[in-house]
Amino acid sequence: MAHVLSLHLYLSADTRKNALSMPLKFSKRTNKPNKSISALRKRPLSPSHKTQKLNLEVSPHRAVSAVRLMRIEMGGAFADLLNEKGKGSGDNEMGYVERTLGFRTKDLDDRDLRLVTEIVGGTIRWRRYLDHLICSLCHDENTFRSMEPLLLQIIRIGSYEIVKLDMPPYAVVDENVRLAKVALRPGAGNMVNGILRKLVLLKDNNTLPLPKLEGDDRAQARALATLYSHPVWMVRRWTKYHGQEEAIMLMEWNNSEPSFNLRANSGKGVTRDDLVMQLNLLKVPCELSLHLDYFVRIKKGMQIVIQAGLLKQGLCSVQDESAGLVVSVVNPQPGESIIDCCAAPGGKTLYMASLMDGQGMVYAIDVNKGRLRILRETAKIHQVDAVITTIPADLRVFAEKYPMKSDKVLLDAPCSGLGVLSKKADLRWNRSLEDFEELKNLQDELLNAASTLVKPGGILVYSTCSIDPEENEERVDAFLLRHPEFQIDPVDGYVPPDFVTERGFYFSFPVKHSIDGAFAARLVKT
Repeated sequence: MAHVLSLHLYLSADTRKNALSMPLKFSKRTNKPNKSISALRKRPLSPSHKTQKLNLEVSPHRAVSAVRLMRIEMGGAFADLLNEKGKGSGDNEMGYVERTLGFRTKDLDDRDLRLVTEIVGGTIRWRRYLDHLICSLCHDENTFRSMEPLLLQIIRIGSYEIVKLDMPPYAVVDENVRLAKVALRPGAGNMVNGILRKLVLLKDNNTLPLPKLEGDDRAQARALATLYSHPVWMVRRWTKYHGQEEAIMLMEWNNSEPSFNLRANSGKGVTRDDLVMQLNLLKVPCELSLHLDYFVRIKKGMQIVIQAGLLKQGLCSVQDESAGLVVSVVNPQPGESIIDCCAAPGGKTLYMASLMDGQGMVYAIDVNKGRLRILRETAKIHQVDAVITTIPADLRVFAEKYPMKSDKVLLDAPCSGLGVLSKKADLRWNRSLEDFEELKNLQDELLNAASTLVKPGGILVYSTCSIDPEENEERVDAFLLRHPEFQIDPVDGYVPPDFVTERGFYFSFPVKHSIDGAFAARLVKT
């Protein structure tokens, strides 16, 4: 994407539809009241806090990380891994710090920005694990349960730095204690000091208080949920579908540092070789995709790519290979009429349009007008706006009022996002089993609506960024029972054989393919 380059917008084209494409009750980021973060402080700012606007002794990356974690967990913000403005984003971050803590620290440098990204993402991923350690080191569970939010975030940060980052323990303890004392009060600093010093001692002695993998299935699931920091229900579900060993590998993948894919914008005449040359000039290492001609994978250096303007200039987009393979299943051709049903902000829309050589039309339908506006702006920069028409509407209403027919229809449906947890650090804590019933009903309604837009002999592609059978194969089976005029068109020949299931569906699994999890069914209207 161009004008709005915060990474959650890029990725949400393929993974955030669950929260933004349709009005769902569970799309809120938290069940707690959405109140000002500063209002969550249990004590009002002291006079000294009100007058002290700049503190050069507090670690800036820890202050920013603590406030960002507060915004994510309590205020409903997204756990963005990257920010468009790079260095300039520090001004915004420091504004949040000042409003929340009552003071500013020194400006963030490049190293600080990298640490903020690492600490925020890692602390969210390992939250259950860290909370287990912290709770074990408190006098009793009530002490942990009643801990004020900011204090808990500071202790989580220190615990993560000690246990997972192997930072110098004396520096971790001292600087987090200083942050707690300045941001809260001396007593809070004493609590941070006591817990983190105990943690350092236990880690040095290799005696961290971790649960043992023993007992019945429920007990083992609870232990695994703590050890690998996932909700218990996810562990039980994945163990049921994939077995314990593969469930563990999946959680390890979700906890690992994610890599990202860049797609060269062929609509603007940019080849993959051109993109690789640009990355080489920026000294950003990359690997060629094994599956898609326009894609490269990078592990490090995304912030450099953003700051260099490659995305803003429309030379490339951030898009996972799993999403690119969904477009391969659609197989857009010049001159075709294609409807993208839940399109915004448009990662797949832009890719399909770039493959059509300026001939044909992609109709991008979405309920979110603001995100469609971003799509239109980005399409101009990518020079594919001539083949994209945006339609702000609820698909279900649109299909009933305007029964247009197209050669191909893509429904990239709102889903749980269980295939993209490595990139969506906070998503695992914002999903529940209850979400599935509401999601399945929505997916069925959208499939019914999308099917009315397909010409006789045309293609309907249903896709998700989920690895859960209830959202994938089971939704397709239920749809085929309701709509016998459709039948499965196997994806053989559209994607590499390794991604084709026995029933002819496309399926990428992180453990097996080392890319995000995704599913697509290609259905032909007879």
